[in-house]
Amino acid sequence: MSSRRGNSRSITDDEINELISKLQSLLPESRRRNTTRASASKLLKETCSYIRSLHREVEDLSERLSELMASMDSNSAQAEIIRSLLRSS
Repeated sequence: MSSRRGNSRSITDDEINELISKLQSLLPESRRRNTTRASASKLLKETCSYIRSLHREVEDLSERLSELMASMDSNSAQAEIIRSLLRSS
């Protein structure tokens, strides 16, 4: 990892602050609060928590989709529609 740092340019405080602000604008909780910027540490913790919740949601939806597909006749129109939607994404 140190070799990677050695090859990259220095990041200024202004760039870090800009990236933190952009990250904060992407988090639903931060947008709802509509407050001044949170500390970088708190923002990174919220980001990790949000990513974990998205991951759980994806797993849940995948499981539900698998159950739905298993309960359908594989040649049904509904199954074909779902398959075509999955291919296009």
